[in-house]
Amino acid sequence: MTHQKQLARLGLFDAKVPRYTSYPTAPHFAGGVGPGRFAEWIQAVPENGRISLYLHVPFCRRLCWFCACRTQGTATASPVEAYVETLLAELNLLKAHLPGGVMLSRLHWGGGTPTLLSPDMMRRLTAAIRDVAAFAPGAEFSVEIDPNEIDEARLDALAQGGMNRASIGVQDFDDEIQRTIGREQGFEVTRRAVDMIRERGVASLNADILYGLPHQTNARITETVQKLLSFGPDRVALYGYAHVPWMAKRQQMIPSESLPTPEERLDLFDTARRLFAWDGYDEIGIDHFAIPSDGLAVARKAGRLRRNFQGYTDDTADVLIGVGASSISRFPQGYAQNAPATSAHTQAIREGRFSTARGHAFTGEDRLRGRLIEAVMCDFRIDAAEILRDYEITREALFDQFRVLNAQFEGLLEVTEEGLYVPDRARPLTRLIARAFDAYELDKAGHSSAI
Repeated sequence: MTHQKQLARLGLFDAKVPRYTSYPTAPHFAGGVGPGRFAEWIQAVPENGRISLYLHVPFCRRLCWFCACRTQGTATASPVEAYVETLLAELNLLKAHLPGGVMLSRLHWGGGTPTLLSPDMMRRLTAAIRDVAAFAPGAEFSVEIDPNEIDEARLDALAQGGMNRASIGVQDFDDEIQRTIGREQGFEVTRRAVDMIRERGVASLNADILYGLPHQTNARITETVQKLLSFGPDRVALYGYAHVPWMAKRQQMIPSESLPTPEERLDLFDTARRLFAWDGYDEIGIDHFAIPSDGLAVARKAGRLRRNFQGYTDDTADVLIGVGASSISRFPQGYAQNAPATSAHTQAIREGRFSTARGHAFTGEDRLRGRLIEAVMCDFRIDAAEILRDYEITREALFDQFRVLNAQFEGLLEVTEEGLYVPDRARPLTRLIARAFDAYELDKAGHSSAI
């Protein structure tokens, strides 16, 4: 039997499972967490502690067909200007609730298109954020940059505000693929953006590309990866394109018959993975790559790699606060999500309250299962000593789970006295293995292909 046939029999090519950037996953958030509880969790942050902040800008000049994010297109500046005023008021509300001396370990602007903001908007926001909490020593300020929507003045504003990591979306450089997914972004445009970023002394560069796109072949993804490598990115996320037109209506513009099969998706991923490895990048988890000196690579080697809504991270802060419509916050007590619609979010902030619409308060079992899933996703191993030290479970019960899981995956895993290990041959199954620790019902319609 070939290895691919075994992967097929174990469900890799048919399954739809979460990406596990949280546990429980966002579809399981409910209305039990509102503005009052969110405020209590903020006030419970230790004085002089460290937090991370995520700022969401849900606007784009144009909507890419492949994207399933909650965004809205705008041809004018007026809705963006109004939204920035809401963000400033929200930051002021946050400041009023945070204990004294709290500092920022990470700041990330995502979207949408944060670089849609004018230089003045960017300066006002960075000043307001610094008024909420000063940057801690070694803090990281990263921004998602659309090469089609950036110029010298906006990059100057970001660099002067402290941006020291930039993230550019590439997806694929092939012209036909770009036209099919509604994202035309030439190589020269992207290279010019990278050059402008480097000229401003921004120390670190991230890049995102996709596999599983329409018309994508091994030859085409090889060319895209080689062009991307010419920029010398410090970190690359190689995400699988999630085709969910029943959820993201704009994806109906993409012809389903042009998509690669699940088996072809695995080949595309392996082709790109080998190219990054040959160029000296370390593999980070299931879909990231980093140069050995990058923070992710260092964290992986030290066993400090973590998983959050931006994917893999080396951030060790216990609190991540989301600002803006639909943003999700994580506290030791649970998750809280802002109202998804900008109108509802704005109304709440204008009324002087947080817009928290739903969330989830952790149980002890959530914390245990969440850590088991994170360990599999980050390290491909579960250290039994750590789990038995930090969580309420007996050694017998833990190893019973390991043995049942290994039998489910036909002995591909390794169970030793130290714990559970996912060897290289089983790593395409990582999200399925993580799913085995998930106690919540799975709505397949809400998740993407396992590969």
